[in-house]
Amino acid sequence: MSWGCLTQAERDAAYNNGTAVLNSAQLVRERNQAAAAYRAGHPGHLDIPYAGSERTKWDIFPAENSGAPCLVFIHGGYWQMNRREDFAIFARGIAQHGWSVAMPGYSLAPEAPLAHIVAELRASLDWLTINGPAHGITGPVIISGWSAGAQLAAMLLDHALIKAGLAISGVYELGPLRDTYLNAKLQLTDQEIATLSPLRLPVIPKPLTIAYGSRELPALVNDSQKFHALRAAAHAPGALLPIAGADHFTILHELQSPNTSLIKTLLALV
Repeated sequence: MSWGCLTQAERDAAYNNGTAVLNSAQLVRERNQAAAAYRAGHPGHLDIPYAGSERTKWDIFPAENSGAPCLVFIHGGYWQMNRREDFAIFARGIAQHGWSVAMPGYSLAPEAPLAHIVAELRASLDWLTINGPAHGITGPVIISGWSAGAQLAAMLLDHALIKAGLAISGVYELGPLRDTYLNAKLQLTDQEIATLSPLRLPVIPKPLTIAYGSRELPALVNDSQKFHALRAAAHAPGALLPIAGADHFTILHELQSPNTSLIKTLLALV
């Protein structure tokens, strides 16, 4: 059924991951508890500011070898929820391969429009370029993100610091969001939709793997498939990686263990 024929409730449901995954609240509680424990066990480089606001800070988990690859992971939450601290557990899988992991925070809507959020995170990578060595990061940097974080990672793939990327369960076309409950806080403008939708932008020719769960909402699956097709048509490197049986929340479990499909993908990017 075409988007224009859907009711408001149907449009809202098309992007509501929380209601689509019946045990999402439990999964979020478990994630937050595991993240708090991981941060408590790795306290050396937390809450490092890269700009002046409360949320513009890094959590960095440096490897023993400063020249090891570094994963920059951007959290999701439709640009209006969540915080970097609650995603620390997803450093564990790749850290077991000797990588560093760095997780930036960013301002949220409605206090910050999406264009401002993208600019903040670009500034965070500028900061990491200069200050990374002081925190044990001198190796190649791979960018990743989940959900809204995947859109943000795609927007930042062109940064000079970034060698390649892994986008997980992302939204790459922003236009439909303006017709959903999400726009009450986002207040997307025509310019933001045109300039911040990766599906509307020139392809960045760096490697980018696009992953999604087979049990994701159809709108997100469709975005992932279309984004990969756009890049493939431009001969940009990077696979389309469906994770069998994973939903929007359980796909992140792949980042907690060292031998999963997403971890193998990250290792292959360097």
